[in-house]
Amino acid sequence: MTDAGGSWAAVGSGERTILHVDMDAFYVGVELLDRPELVGRPVAVGGTGARGVVASASYEARAHGVRSAMPTAQARRLCPDLVVLAGSHPRYAEVSTRIMAIFADVTPLVEPLSLDEAFLDVTGVRRRWESPLALAAVIRERVAASEGLSCSVGIGPSKLVAKLASQAAKPRPTATGPVVVSGGVRRVSQAEQEAFLVPLPVGALWGVGPATERRLARLGVRTVGDLAALPHDAVAQALGPNLGPHLRALANGVDERPVVVERDQVSIGHEETYAVDLHERAEVDRAILELADGVSHRLRTADQRGRTVTLKVRFGDFRTVTRSRTVRAPTDDAAVLRAVAGALADDVDLTTGIRLLGISVTQFGLAGPEQLSFDDHAGDQGPGVSGAGCVGSAPSVARPSAGDVTHAIRRRFGHGAIGPAALVARRSGAKGSGGGAGGAPDDPTGDGSRKV
Repeated sequence: MTDAGGSWAAVGSGERTILHVDMDAFYVGVELLDRPELVGRPVAVGGTGARGVVASASYEARAHGVRSAMPTAQARRLCPDLVVLAGSHPRYAEVSTRIMAIFADVTPLVEPLSLDEAFLDVTGVRRRWESPLALAAVIRERVAASEGLSCSVGIGPSKLVAKLASQAAKPRPTATGPVVVSGGVRRVSQAEQEAFLVPLPVGALWGVGPATERRLARLGVRTVGDLAALPHDAVAQALGPNLGPHLRALANGVDERPVVVERDQVSIGHEETYAVDLHERAEVDRAILELADGVSHRLRTADQRGRTVTLKVRFGDFRTVTRSRTVRAPTDDAAVLRAVAGALADDVDLTTGIRLLGISVTQFGLAGPEQLSFDDHAGDQGPGVSGAGCVGSAPSVARPSAGDVTHAIRRRFGHGAIGPAALVARRSGAKGSGGGAGGAPDDPTGDGSRKV
């Protein structure tokens, strides 16, 4: 599907050039940098407990049928030699930040989708590069040289086509390792996109989930080409006046969505699903300490502070409740988050056990001047209660707080270099999922299975 020379000449003056760069087995790849003895073996990152789920799998594991979002128990049955690693979101975030900086050096128009993929609009920087294929090769070389990781690049006139092209450029899994296809790059020009889209399964389109795919199947629609040829009224009647025409437009290659450089974060948080339900208050307290520590780290990494702290609880019978409280001033302090979430958890009934706990922070803002009260104490004395349902954070002081020092050490030596003493022996068998600043290994896209 690529033009012979791969030059910019094949691109019309008014045609956009969008790249979709997707890291290859990102979480596993990062883990293998620290565990080179596992290179060439079937490896997965994910939960190891009874409820564990695979977040990422090496190509050797994929050759056995192991896939992301698959229960770890099922993955082990498919591949008895599978090595399952718990993973480290902070480590992935650090590597992702450096990779995104490489993209930003190519073009200022970069839209990260998750830790391991992004859209790049390179329409305005064509003069800097010999051809789109040469540019894609440069990106792959720089990522490999800087991080020792590989990526696949799709090139197209729209986000839709670029995303699908990168999927076509993905390595093929074999028991002996990945087989790179077309140099890890696939280009689809405006003139070629119809031939490229027509044979693809309709489920490849953004917005076509299992339910929509079943409804389309009843109309005899199996491929993107089938949907593109369906009359407008028929698809609108089958899928609704909004979704139907939208999907039909995508099937015909119409996708005007721009590359959005910045996205406003509305929340930053983290949650854990536990292999064994929590029934003891001490277990809950320790879990809240761990969550508060993780959310504080994410807030500081994102340079954010928030006023509203929300505790999410899912019980053993799958009932889910949330409780929120607002503090006086925006905070990123782990001690404040722990105190607020702990107070919210005091009213939680442990009878049925807790399957999942989560802490998130919203209402971002900058910490400003604060009027002290007689209830406030200098130093890290924890939050003081102020007003109905409001909790105040400890006042700022000239000397660095314990949180500042902890964050500085982690930035220099890694997340595992320092942490609360109570978390030294970390509970095993838990799998994390996060939001806002970045998803955890269970949710690599960070937004609940984003599909483009």
